[in-house]
Amino acid sequence: MSKALRFSYLGSGSKGNSALVEADGTCLMVDCGFSASETEARLGRLERGPADIDAILVTHEHGDHIGGVARFARRHRIPVWMTPGTLAAARDRDFPDLNLINCHQHFAINGIEVRPMPVPHDAREPCQFCFSDGSRSLGILTDTGHITAHIVQHLGEVDALV
Repeated sequence: MSKALRFSYLGSGSKGNSALVEADGTCLMVDCGFSASETEARLGRLERGPADIDAILVTHEHGDHIGGVARFARRHRIPVWMTPGTLAAARDRDFPDLNLINCHQHFAINGIEVRPMPVPHDAREPCQFCFSDGSRSLGILTDTGHITAHIVQHLGEVDALV
């Protein structure tokens, strides 16, 4: 029996952002704005550890979203997904397994379909994400300057929105 699409937040605010999206044994981390040790501690509070994370998806290059990504990914050998613009603006670009994405192209990580969408924000190439396990979908919308028709179209299809 497959598990339902689930999400949880490690934290959200100007000092750091990070969320988990899980389905069918796959766990994705969205952003990692905390230090590696703080991220590990916060994962522990959710009874998760770095070994549970299959990939890190980065929304944009602001420190409260990307600040801990490179070090955490290197320490635990976790693949990272981001746009070329976010990579170009990142301070630390030493990722163990980097996957560049197009904001308009869906992709899958194990059993989770990921639908990135561009958003207006004061960053180089920011995006937000919708996730689906094939039966349910979740949208995450954090940093955006304003709501566009494109965002409304993407988020109008989700079962839940964070």
